[in-house]
Amino acid sequence: MHLPIEKKLPIDKIAKSFANTSATYKYFWFLSLIELIENEIYVIEKRRIFALMISKAWYSINYYKLSFGSQDNIQSAIETLKNIEQFDEKLTSSELSERLYQSNNKQTIRILNHFDSNVPHWFLSPWFVGKNKRAIYEASTHFENNCIYALDTKMITVNPTWIEYFRQNAKILKEFTLWNLTRFLQVRNPHIPDITGKLIQPTKRKELTKQRTIYWKPVLSQVDSINCIFTGKPIELSNYALDHFIPHAFVSHDLIWNLLPIDPAFNSKKNNKLPILEKHFDAFFQVQKIGFDFHRKQEKTNPYFEEYWTIFPNLTKNDSLEYQKFKETIQPLSAIAHNNGFYYLNEHE
Repeated sequence: MHLPIEKKLPIDKIAKSFANTSATYKYFWFLSLIELIENEIYVIEKRRIFALMISKAWYSINYYKLSFGSQDNIQSAIETLKNIEQFDEKLTSSELSERLYQSNNKQTIRILNHFDSNVPHWFLSPWFVGKNKRAIYEASTHFENNCIYALDTKMITVNPTWIEYFRQNAKILKEFTLWNLTRFLQVRNPHIPDITGKLIQPTKRKELTKQRTIYWKPVLSQVDSINCIFTGKPIELSNYALDHFIPHAFVSHDLIWNLLPIDPAFNSKKNNKLPILEKHFDAFFQVQKIGFDFHRKQEKTNPYFEEYWTIFPNLTKNDSLEYQKFKETIQPLSAIAHNNGFYYLNEHE
């Protein structure tokens, strides 16, 4: 990706700020700075930016369980802040940021201020090559080399010559930063799907209405009783939940081969926990096979039938599901998800 050129501004320095990066700090710092400039805030308390940084990384770590790497303190900071502040999981990113910024808890303040030791001045290092922290602070106060902002003990002041550029190109600047952040995180999460989609707070997921109506309703209304694989209770057509066997927060899709009807009361308890394969996979496979065999025998091909091709590329309506191939698909997903922080049903958070 390339940034829009502005002849009077050293745009190349922005890209250089992300070179040789060993942690996510600069990415979240810059994303937070762009957002504040968009809101026409140009003299900014550092602590407000640090709070925004944490809020922007919050869901990537808590919900999607991404790893930021061993050298990154945002991950440990979030784990600590989660225990200190006891935040409601339903808080939006902006609400989280404001709560952190307004917090009077001394430990919270200390955690936020930790990022002051490196991030604000080292982001400006391309403008002041070879200079140390003290020298960068001093030079930035005069906007030397047309740097983006001036540094003070507690505040930064955005360079007026940059404001219009930021306002006109905010969307591109954010996309450029997220692209670089994605590349950084992909190396540290090589087997995690959809890294890009896991860098922002999850929006309300799409309802699974079509999967229920088009795929599972005909099955449940015409085949013999299907029991919940977790509770053993019969699935009622009028009252069931459609569950992601491997959590949506990990797979980031609603493909039919990962969905099955379960007891709605249990579904609310399961949350984002992983099933225990030794205990639940065989029953899961049998439910999947019942649904698949039902639809492959119908005269009209079900539109969701094609979704099985992502794991069975040579599958036809004359075939049945292969147990071993299916298990070989699910097992690594479960193992990787667990290694990245998703709990099994028998584990406690």
